[in-house]
Amino acid sequence: MDISRRRHTHQYHGKSHVAAECGTTLFSTCSSSASATASLVQQRRRWANMPPELLHDIIQRVEASQTTWPTRRDVVACALVCRSWRKITKEIVKTPEQCRSLTFPISLKQPGPRDAPIQCFIRRERATSTFHLYLGLSPALFGGTSKLLLAARKIRRATSTDFVISLVADDFSRASNTYVGKLRSNFLGTKFTVYDSQPRQDTSIQPNCKSHRRIYPKQLSPRVSVCNYSVATISYELNVFRTRGPRRMQCTIHSIPISAIQEGGTAPTPMEFTNFHESTPSTSDHPLILKNKAPRWHEQLQCWCLNFKGRVTVASVKNFLLVAAAEPYQYVSVTEQDKVILQFGKIGKDIFTMDYRYPLSAFQAFAICLSSFDTKPACE
Repeated sequence: MDISRRRHTHQYHGKSHVAAECGTTLFSTCSSSASATASLVQQRRRWANMPPELLHDIIQRVEASQTTWPTRRDVVACALVCRSWRKITKEIVKTPEQCRSLTFPISLKQPGPRDAPIQCFIRRERATSTFHLYLGLSPALFGGTSKLLLAARKIRRATSTDFVISLVADDFSRASNTYVGKLRSNFLGTKFTVYDSQPRQDTSIQPNCKSHRRIYPKQLSPRVSVCNYSVATISYELNVFRTRGPRRMQCTIHSIPISAIQEGGTAPTPMEFTNFHESTPSTSDHPLILKNKAPRWHEQLQCWCLNFKGRVTVASVKNFLLVAAAEPYQYVSVTEQDKVILQFGKIGKDIFTMDYRYPLSAFQAFAICLSSFDTKPACE
């Protein structure tokens, strides 16, 4: 992504990070003196004028050695030095599908790896109706150092419920450039629509745009266009006869074609946050549909069971495994249809695991999981 175009990107990396992530340069804090400013300019010029071959080698070594957070913030710091450093860093850093790592905020909109899931967990804050997505196995292993990926706030309305999703935990304004999308339910909480702040490839769908003013203590910013593009729908099956079993759900991902999981297929992979007014090529391919993996009834335990491979430890109606649903004419292999693309389940009070993989992104997976937190008496 073009970091210079998103001023709030540094908040994505946490408040405890080095000064490099708190501004547009790596070396200084604010100074009012002309001499300090001149010195800063000179420093930046020296680093910017490094031979490209040497600079490429340095950044490549940093990227290869910093594979996990919080040390991976050093890779982001390299991209914040100057324009030439940013360009080379963006060329070296691969997508999550290729390297299994989340680096820049745009990584949250890119498909996960094909061979293994990215493991995350969600913490629910009941008092504030907020949900925080962290990278890692569980909060017990990371304590207070877990890396925040996304945050959402639940907002109840007269006829629906909204989950506003942001890059940061303290700003859920849809006029902010940390806003990444939202989830909206119907009145019964049985159907949900996922909206992205970026347009999907099929531009035949018209976005829902509104104008907002961003008001700060001493200034008034111009009106900005806030657009929401429908990228997925989630439906929960009504349990009219109150039969026993987990919730049944189906997710239609309009922004991902079914061809993405066919042999040789690829999923849409945005490389930067797109301007709302830019157009993208349209597609007429059938969308990817995800369904619940069927559980089995355990006679001894007298409950429905699913294999979460040790990642879920508490029985809950919210727990689910999602796999691809494909028709024979769509030529999706049995192996691909058996792969768990998204799993979600409870491990403690207000703590849930979320593991996702290709072709879903972290944002899409998080939005689907948020739908489980809305009340659904008709589906229980």
